[in-house]
Amino acid sequence: MTRPPGPPAPPRPLRLSRRRTVLALVPALAAAALLTTAGCSAGDGAGSGAAAEGDAAVSASPVAVQAPSPSPSVTVAPTLTEAQVKSALISDKDLGKNWAPTQGGATWRDALLKGKTDIADCQRLLDGLYAEDLLGEPAGARAVRGLDDTDDGAQVRYQVGAYDRAALDASLAWLREVPGKCGQFTATDVRGGELSVQVVAAPLPGVGEARESLRLKVYGESGGSSAVLTLDFAAVRVGDSALSLTNGGLDGVSANSTRQAAQLGTQRLQDVLAGKKPTARPGNEEG
Repeated sequence: MTRPPGPPAPPRPLRLSRRRTVLALVPALAAAALLTTAGCSAGDGAGSGAAAEGDAAVSASPVAVQAPSPSPSVTVAPTLTEAQVKSALISDKDLGKNWAPTQGGATWRDALLKGKTDIADCQRLLDGLYAEDLLGEPAGARAVRGLDDTDDGAQVRYQVGAYDRAALDASLAWLREVPGKCGQFTATDVRGGELSVQVVAAPLPGVGEARESLRLKVYGESGGSSAVLTLDFAAVRVGDSALSLTNGGLDGVSANSTRQAAQLGTQRLQDVLAGKKPTARPGNEEG
């Protein structure tokens, strides 16, 4: 007797080979390892301290961090104090036996330097000579000394000051152009009379780091009589400091006295800036 066929057998489950199973587990194991490492790093235990020490050791290693190359040294010009500018001034002994401390401003200053002109550069020249600030206003300490020549009546007005370097160089550059701009001009004096002025360059010896010098002839009236003023102006820069002087008189002035004052004064200023005591001439008493 033939039996009817039974229900079909259920499908057999698929079996993965061992090799495929292992490959499937590798990503899961890697992910678990990453999670474990992250958990250790975030902890506060000894593992965190060890990691910090390791980071510090790497940062300190010469391979990880290269020391920056040293920056070039910057030289800062010394700034003069009140005491230093005074010690940098020349004295009457520096100029010779005929010189003495001043007895007051010369009478020709108001008569022959106080004038008005329509030429801006020439007005600046007259105003600067009268006010003794042709180099501009000092940025620091300043000292002034007046000296009289008892033989021919000439007078030196000498000063030392600390300045702004850029402003000082600009003033020296302007002075260099004055003979070309104001070689000859006229001005009106305080009485309404006429002043006739001539200006020429008067080069100094190679002193200091920069220098300018002028010689003026001013024709006018002083003390009720016709007069001719001869006036030298000289300026020398040393670093951010400078000396300047006028040497003027109605009977002429010695160009040698102007040069001597500039040379000796420059040496004194250099000594002071170098921290040395200025060299005094025999018999020189410091003021």
